[in-house]
Amino acid sequence: MKIVLATGNKHKKQELSQILSSHHLLLPEDLGISFYHEETADTFMGNSMSKAQALFATCGKPVLADDSGLIVPELNGGEPGIYSARYGSDESGHNLSDTERNLYLLHNMRSISDRSAFFVCCMTLILDEYRVFTVQESFHGKIISRMEGTGGFGYDPVFYIPELEKTAAQLSESEKNSISHRGKAGIRMAALIQDLA
Repeated sequence: MKIVLATGNKHKKQELSQILSSHHLLLPEDLGISFYHEETADTFMGNSMSKAQALFATCGKPVLADDSGLIVPELNGGEPGIYSARYGSDESGHNLSDTERNLYLLHNMRSISDRSAFFVCCMTLILDEYRVFTVQESFHGKIISRMEGTGGFGYDPVFYIPELEKTAAQLSESEKNSISHRGKAGIRMAALIQDLA
């Protein structure tokens, strides 16, 4: 199946292409579509759904949207949460790089002893106006005090998985895709698509 992703993020496309390997994934730009959708919902599910609906209204083809982020329960009740991609940007006046964002997170957590954290990923698939499917998964670990590893993106270098004794940035792509929030949501979505076909 050809599916248009409601993102311009090439890292997400790369991850999802491996997870949904039997499908042909496209970015809006591959269809000549300039797509930007402001995330205004207060949940991952709300943002995922609104992105999918906006892109479907534009292209009329099967679309897949995801909204994901990192939650640190002890950091002001769960920051950065739905603002994960924009975390720290308001204070600095510009969009932070992944490294800057990780350093900002570590700075804000310097006095926090319970460093438990988890990622959430919500995916929404729209095949037509009345065929809409959503899955949501999580990935638990903790935030370490320095960045380790060069793989992945986003908060991966500071997100440590105790059972594996590695950060998400130290995992191979296949390891990460088998246990991550996006990997698990993608696997469930792939099974759902297969069942529909």
